[in-house]
Amino acid sequence: VELAVCKAQEELDRIPKGVTLKILEKLLPYFDLKHQKDLIETLNIPLKPVKKKYEFDIKRIEEIEKVTNHDVIAFLTYLEEILGDLSKYIHLGMTSSDLVDTAFALQIKESLNIIEDKIKQALELLKNLSLEYKFTPCIGRTHGIHAEPMSFGLKFLLYYNEFKRHLERLKEGKKRFYAGKISGAVGTFAHLPPKVEERACEILKIPYEEVSNQVVQRDRHAEVLNFLALVATSIEKVATEIRHLQRSEVREAEEPFKKGQKGSSAMPHKRNPIICERLCGLSRYIRSNTIVGYENIPLWHERDISHSSTERIIFPDSFIGLDYMFEKFLDVLRDLKVYKVNLERNLNLLEGLIFSQRVLLALIEKGQLKRQEAYEIVQENALKVWEIINSPEYEKYKGKELLFYKFLKEDERVKKVLSEDELKELFDINYYLRHIEDIYKRVLTK
Repeated sequence: VELAVCKAQEELDRIPKGVTLKILEKLLPYFDLKHQKDLIETLNIPLKPVKKKYEFDIKRIEEIEKVTNHDVIAFLTYLEEILGDLSKYIHLGMTSSDLVDTAFALQIKESLNIIEDKIKQALELLKNLSLEYKFTPCIGRTHGIHAEPMSFGLKFLLYYNEFKRHLERLKEGKKRFYAGKISGAVGTFAHLPPKVEERACEILKIPYEEVSNQVVQRDRHAEVLNFLALVATSIEKVATEIRHLQRSEVREAEEPFKKGQKGSSAMPHKRNPIICERLCGLSRYIRSNTIVGYENIPLWHERDISHSSTERIIFPDSFIGLDYMFEKFLDVLRDLKVYKVNLERNLNLLEGLIFSQRVLLALIEKGQLKRQEAYEIVQENALKVWEIINSPEYEKYKGKELLFYKFLKEDERVKKVLSEDELKELFDINYYLRHIEDIYKRVLTK
């Protein structure tokens, strides 16, 4: 940031020509080859990388800070020791937040690029899972209770679409999430003209804050934290579903359980969804940081420092936490186990009750029954099924025709409206998958 401001001032004839090159020459030996190339490319300075000779003396900076009690002054004082007389061109006309907030913008930009790449990886895996299980029937649940048949792949298509929105949010948010500012102590450009800020931010490839006080306004940073929390919560959403599907009595899907892995110190049989549980826990923490982000928006007058201490914790924690979440999330998606035999078993667990709405509609559409009359007939037979499957009497019915179908078939009120063949047709799983292709086209052809 300091070098970009020097370059901008040099181009605007505010400091002597060649100063930025001389400063960079002195600093290059302190950087590794990659960072040297980045600096040379960013600043567009005609220099070649050199062998790294020195390390920045962090202990020396800490020694200075013990005296100054000011981290930026400690950093600038240390630079003065390296640069000598050239240091007078560093931080010229700037305030600490010009440096810190603009550097913060660069950190946020680079960190979001990492998150963007992870979102794209997740999208690819979710899309593949959605296509693999596109026509695999499973039971859909509402309130945790069996509702109607659906496609197992549809779950992943829904997640895919959600993460696609995150990618769109990120692309749109980059216009607002970060900005540089080189506008001085209270944002008036008293000691540097706006053109320096504009050119320095152009060199750094970040937008500049159109109007500021001593700091970039913290609504931007709160929005970043909100975005990270949204993404973390979507990961938690998928993880929560897998945790439910992995329960012993459901067992339709399971997170990876590697060779040699142990599930419990006491119970050798355990295969616990520990990765998904960990993802849910981390999501809560990342969400909690958004509250601090909101609290940082209302600062005193043109700025106080109450936001600074918290940002040094919540931003690294949120970005690193989400990056870690993605690593584990991607592992789960790559090696997710799906048990089709249990998907099929659970479809029949309620002995055909999941077809109740289709039966209801068929009775109404025939025109002989009012809706509430039809509803009472269907519900009455459904409640008989519920009662039997939760009693010892159920054993004598198991393995035969679906109980719900049996009771409806024997109900005289149903017989008057539907033939046996018409009733049997209502218990066809494929009926519920007939528009799956249309849904996929909506999502995947956008």
